[in-house]
Amino acid sequence: MSLIDPDRADGADRTLGLLLAERESLRRFVTGMMGRDPHGAEDVVQETLLRAWQSAGRLDWHDRPIRMWLFRVARNLVVDSRRRDRSIPVGISAADFGPALTPTVPDHAEQVGDRRVLVSALRTLAPAHREAVARVHLLGQSGDDVARQLGLPPGTVKSRTHHGIRALRTTLESHGCPPAGADRLRRETR
Repeated sequence: MSLIDPDRADGADRTLGLLLAERESLRRFVTGMMGRDPHGAEDVVQETLLRAWQSAGRLDWHDRPIRMWLFRVARNLVVDSRRRDRSIPVGISAADFGPALTPTVPDHAEQVGDRRVLVSALRTLAPAHREAVARVHLLGQSGDDVARQLGLPPGTVKSRTHHGIRALRTTLESHGCPPAGADRLRRETR
C-alpha cells in the first residue's frame, strides 16, 4: 500500500513519497559508513532528509535521481561528523596556567583545620575589630550597612576592618599560614 494517493499527489506529497522511499536504503548506506553507532546513523539520515525537504524547491526531482543527491549529502555529513570528533582544539589549555589553577577536590580535613586556625585567630582580635571583620568578611555585609547597624561612622568600620585584617594576617602567619593566604586577605579588604 502506498502512502501517496497518485490521483491527489501534489508537489509536497510527491516529495515526501520520494524521500520516504529512499529512507531505508539511505539508513543502510549510512550505517555501513558509521559502523556500530545506530543513533548517530539515524541522526545523519534525519538531517539528510531534512535538508532534502528544505531544498525541495531548488532540486530537480524529475530529470535527476534524488537518491544520488541524498547519498552525497549523507556521506558529507558522516565525514563532517568524523572530523568534528577527531579534531583537537588548539589554543590555551588548563595546563598552560600551571598547577595552581587546575581544579582539585576539596580536602575536608584541611578545611576543618583551616577553620580552626581562623577561629582561633579571630579570638585574638579585640571585640570591636572581630565584629567588624566578621560582619564584613564572613557575613558579606557592606561597610555602610555595618556602620548603620552599629551606629558608627563608616570610616570607623573601615578602620576597624583594616586593623582587624592586619592583626589576623599577623596571627595567621605566626601559625604557619603561607603569605598567599595573607595576600588574599589583603585583597579582600580593598
